[in-house]
Amino acid sequence: MVRHSKVLMVICISAILLCSSCSPVLLEENSRPVTAVLGAFEREIIMLEDELTDKQEQRIEGMKFASGRLNGKRIVVAWTGIGKVNAAMTTTLLIEHFRPNEVIFTGVAGGINPQLSPGDIVIAEKTAQHDSGTLWPDSFEHRGARNPLDGWRNPVFFPADERLLKLAVQAAEQVELETIKTSIGERTPRIVKGVVVTGDVFVASPEKCTELRNELGADAVEMEGAAVAQICYQQGIPCLVIRSISDKADEKAREDLGMFHTMAAKNSARLVTEMVELLASELSVEKSQKPQ
Repeated sequence: MVRHSKVLMVICISAILLCSSCSPVLLEENSRPVTAVLGAFEREIIMLEDELTDKQEQRIEGMKFASGRLNGKRIVVAWTGIGKVNAAMTTTLLIEHFRPNEVIFTGVAGGINPQLSPGDIVIAEKTAQHDSGTLWPDSFEHRGARNPLDGWRNPVFFPADERLLKLAVQAAEQVELETIKTSIGERTPRIVKGVVVTGDVFVASPEKCTELRNELGADAVEMEGAAVAQICYQQGIPCLVIRSISDKADEKAREDLGMFHTMAAKNSARLVTEMVELLASELSVEKSQKPQ
C-alpha cells in the first residue's frame, strides 16, 4: 500500500513537471499574433494559400485551414463555402481554434453602385444583412438579431474595425492591381470605401439592386460578409470585409461572374496581401518599441 502511494506520488510529480515545462511553449505559440483571411470560394483563397511559407494544413470538423507566413506575417486562411450559415460556421471554428487578432474577408461581389464595374474593389466601411428583419404586409423592417451572449440586439450595420480600415486605405494607395480589358481599351480598377450587404440569395435583379441601394445605401451585395462580421462583433474581434466586383447584379450577373470572377478575386487577394505586409510592418515597429 505504501509502495503504491509512492508510485502515484512520483507519477503526479512527473506530470506536474511535464506540464510546467510544456506550458511556456504553448503559451508562446498561442500568443503570437495571427491574422485570419477567409473567402467564400476556394479560388479566392488559393491565391493567398499558394504564397504561404512554412505552410501547415489541418482539418477541423472537416474544414481545411492552412496556416503559415505571408510577407513575414503569421496568418491562417480558409474558404467558407457560399452563404451566411457556412461563413458563420467556419468563422466560429477559426476563432475557437486559432484565436486570431483580426479577421479579413476577401472575395467577389455584385456591384450595386452604378459607378462600379467588374474589377473595382469596395472596402466595406460597414456591412449589413439585407434579409434580416421583419416582413410587414406593406414593408420590410431591417433589424439585427439578438446577441445570444448578452441578449442585446445587434445593430443593422456592423462597422469595420477602424485600424484595419485605415490599413486597407493605405494598402490601396500602393497596391498594383490587374488592369481591366474593356471594349474601348484597358482601365485601372477603382478602390472605394462603401457599404457591403449580405443575404442568402444570389442577386441578379436590377429592381433588387435599386431597393438595396435606396434602403441600405449598398455599393455591393454578396452572401457571407455580414455573417462573418456578426460573429466577430459578438466576440470582440476586429474585422474587415473587402470585395472586388465581378458583376453588376443584374440579368447578366451569372454570365459576368463566369467571365470576371478570377480577375476580380485576384485583385481582392492582391489588396489583402498588401494589407498583410503592412500588418507585418506594424508588428515589427511594436516589437522594436518594447523595452528590452
